[in-house]
Parts: sequence; structure tokens; C-alpha cells
Amino acid sequence: MPVKVRDILAKKAQEVASVSQDATVAEAAHLMNQRRIGALVVTSGPRVVGIFTERDILCRVVAEHRDAAQTRVHEVMTAPVACCQSDTELEECRAVMTTRRMRHLPVVDDNRLVGMLSIGDIMAHEAAAQQETIKYLNEYLYGPTR
Repeated sequence: MPVKVRDILAKKAQEVASVSQDATVAEAAHLMNQRRIGALVVTSGPRVVGIFTERDILCRVVAEHRDAAQTRVHEVMTAPVACCQSDTELEECRAVMTTRRMRHLPVVDDNRLVGMLSIGDIMAHEAAAQQETIKYLNEYLYGPTR
């Protein structure tokens, strides 16, 4: 049975880090630094309107010599943002993230932000699945380990 995004989200913290599109880049960067994360979902009210990442800071703020205290997130965020749903298969998300060279994918159900899937989440899931397969094959070949 294919793994769904909801299966990954069930193992993660429920809170999704987000920022208003009207926040300053400095405020957003401070939040990212405080939480030790690389991306924030950008919202306008309850609606997801973009994503703001470390790369946005580097390419659209620092490289362009913008003032982080004066620049608003909506001026430099990545938009439109690709999203997925809780019932999307993990393999489809991985394909989208690989093709578009993205590391974060907001999860939106019924126009409501419910989570954030990262490429790290996908890699951790795949590594765990491979470890299970290795363990199974090892026990098949050599018997149960003690």
C-alpha cells in the first residue's frame, strides 16, 4: 500500500511555522533562526500565498542589497508555491520536489494549512523502510537475531 503524506505528518509536530506576507524579512529571518528551520509558509489570513526560504534571503535580499528591516516578505518570497494534500502519495511528492528542486512542500487540505513536508522527511522515511528490508532479508538468510 502506498505511503501517504498523512503517514509522515502523523510522526511530526503539528505546528507549522508560518509568517504573514506583510512581515519584514528581518522578522521572518529571526523566526527561522529561532526555530532552526530553513523555510516558512507565507500566509495572507488563512490562505497560503507562498514560501519564504533561506535561498530567498540569499538571492533576493542579500545579493540585491535590500534592507531586511524594510523589505516585506511578499516582495521576495517564492510564489506561487506548489502544495500537496494529506492523501497525496509520498512518491508523487518526491517526484515534484526533485523535478522542481524544492526542499519543502506545504500540505493544504480544504484550503487550510495542515503541515509541511520536507525532503528530509521523505529521506528519513525511505531510510527507515530500507533498514526494515535489510533486517528482514538478514533474518531470512541467517535466522532471527538475538
